Amino acid sequence: MKLYEKLAAEMTEAVRRGVFAPGERIPSVRQASQQHGVSIKTVLHAYALLESLGIVETRPQSGYFVRDAVATAAALERAADSAVAAISAVSEPQRLTNQPAPQVSPVAAAVDVSRLVLSTLRSIRAHDAVPFGSPYPDPSLFPWRRINQYANAIARRQASWNLIDDLPPGNPELIRQIARRYAENGVPVDPGEIVVTLGATEAINLSLQAVAKPGDTVAVESPTYYAMLHAIERLGMRAIEVATHPVHGIDIDALARVIAEQKIAACMVMPNFQNPLGFQMPDARKQQLVALLGAHEIPVIENDVYQELYFGDTRPSTLKSFDTRGLVLHCASFSKSLTASYRIGWALPGRYRAQVEKLKFLNTLTTPSVPQVAVADYLRNDGYDRHLRHVRKVYRQQARIMTALVQRFFPAGTRMSTPQGGYVLWVELPERVDSMRLYQAALARSITVGPGMMFSTRNDFRHFIRLNYSYPWTPQTEAALKTLGELVTQMA
Repeated sequence: MKLYEKLAAEMTEAVRRGVFAPGERIPSVRQASQQHGVSIKTVLHAYALLESLGIVETRPQSGYFVRDAVATAAALERAADSAVAAISAVSEPQRLTNQPAPQVSPVAAAVDVSRLVLSTLRSIRAHDAVPFGSPYPDPSLFPWRRINQYANAIARRQASWNLIDDLPPGNPELIRQIARRYAENGVPVDPGEIVVTLGATEAINLSLQAVAKPGDTVAVESPTYYAMLHAIERLGMRAIEVATHPVHGIDIDALARVIAEQKIAACMVMPNFQNPLGFQMPDARKQQLVALLGAHEIPVIENDVYQELYFGDTRPSTLKSFDTRGLVLHCASFSKSLTASYRIGWALPGRYRAQVEKLKFLNTLTTPSVPQVAVADYLRNDGYDRHLRHVRKVYRQQARIMTALVQRFFPAGTRMSTPQGGYVLWVELPERVDSMRLYQAALARSITVGPGMMFSTRNDFRHFIRLNYSYPWTPQTEAALKTLGELVTQMA
């Protein structure tokens, strides 16, 4: 097999899998030469073969681009019968289709994961490490300069603020813009229900405090986002984990059995692009979940912070859209989609709205006005949808790249989630691999991962890790992922 044929085959497979989308530029000849360790002459031969197959086209002074969708589909179909297809045939990534078998009788447990999470976050900062373990999106994608311009103009316009203006529920114009955003996406909400908070974390904490008390048991997904566990831990409650499917979401039959056997004060879920699994819960199951909890008068806290980061054509539905009894406390924020530094979130707490507003006043008194007004001005005047389209495109492409490279660099037996949105990939490693040992070994090489133990009160996810793919894909990050795969191979 000639080197240029092998390179052409790899590029063909990358186009087939969507790593390079129609109309996108593929790596330059020099970049491909460096990345693949081959000569420029070899790359030119490979690109000439791809062009002859109709998969790419040259644009003078611009480089090589994947052809439009129709032409590319036809070219790939033709290539299916060619030698290139035979060379490039590789197995599809092994996808997660189930999770570790949960305990037969789930037991409510005290929660203590905050120290591990804090240690992980400090490591990222202290070691200037490759942030595969970060829970935060890449800030370079956000229009923070534009929002800062609004904030500075507001501060100059009004040198002092009346604290009374900052009192809950929040800035009226921001509330109006949030309500308008929901309406534009087919989810009409009452602006009078919205309470502005310091990010989604405060919205979750206030909501939980409104519906449960210390010592109560709260049902959560397994695995679950550790911010949910933090809220339970902070308020002295207990968590009971319910098996969660990596595609369909929380097991509603298992939740029904838990409800029948134990007193559940509340349920906390992420039905859209759950962290860490990345699934989008089907509408029918969302309806079933709301109906089950409604029949037992159990409130449900819906964490929907990734609502705008979908990979499909339309924004997904929410539990809130199926709620007719006021039992869904919907929490969201702009921290994952617009700006993390201003920490603007909100709650739509249903029948618990008055209690959440009161708790907001007692806990933090106010949410600062300048960030609220700056975000409202951006939403009113700038291209939020255009910004989001770019972010979604980047995340979708980088999810494909990371999936393909984990498949390439990690050992046999590795399985991955199939993210439908957001920016994290959940990876199941061979059972012999301890993710905490991997975390320490990777950190020694300035690479961070999210060990599976952070996402559960049990030890079910000892050989799982969460990876963040929102940051720019560079030769350095690719090398870091390759090193991570080598560490996993050694431990396996």
